[in-house]
Amino acid sequence: MDTIIEERIDRVEIALERFINEMREFKDEMLDFKDEMSSYKYVVDRQIEESERDRRAFQREMLTFKEIVERDRKRMNKQWGELANKLGTLVEDIVAPSIPGVVKERFNIEIDDLMVRRKKKVEGFPEKEWDVIAISPSLVFLNYTKSTLKPQDVDKFIEDIKIFKGYFPEYKNRGIIGILASLYIDESVIRYAEKNGLLVLGIGEEIMEILNSQEFEPVRF
Repeated sequence: MDTIIEERIDRVEIALERFINEMREFKDEMLDFKDEMSSYKYVVDRQIEESERDRRAFQREMLTFKEIVERDRKRMNKQWGELANKLGTLVEDIVAPSIPGVVKERFNIEIDDLMVRRKKKVEGFPEKEWDVIAISPSLVFLNYTKSTLKPQDVDKFIEDIKIFKGYFPEYKNRGIIGILASLYIDESVIRYAEKNGLLVLGIGEEIMEILNSQEFEPVRF
């Protein structure tokens, strides 16, 4: 009987020792897992910190970008305003001074009188302003200037030419050469102006130069 009890005690002790060893192994595994989790948490925390730094850096960059865009927008608005003001004096500063030279080169005619922004009102007609009127002994050179020319501007100018002598009857015996001028003129508008017998001037090496084709001969209205 004692032998049986002793055997049972031995088995219990062996089982208990095995259980203790397993618990020790489990504890070691848990410690290793804890270490791994600590390392993982450290990595995650670092990534979160880096992400937060990147986010703050991106916000700063975006603020800087917005400031640059706003500054450039204000600068461009200022430049456009200055350009708009400059276009208001395009006739006086660029076109009008160029017309005598263009007339001399193209027609070998001297200009006797050059009127810029000439306003006139006569009975039966509303007051009207003419951009440039260049007078020679035989011809009147009438100019219409816009920053950008469109086909409808060509049509309007032709109507102005038709009523010119109603405002200036003293030139009724002189032919009129119509001259359009602009900073930018599309090729289609140049062709349309030529079709209607008008000279076209644009920015060139000599400030304003004739843009018509070489064989073009302007109409004398």
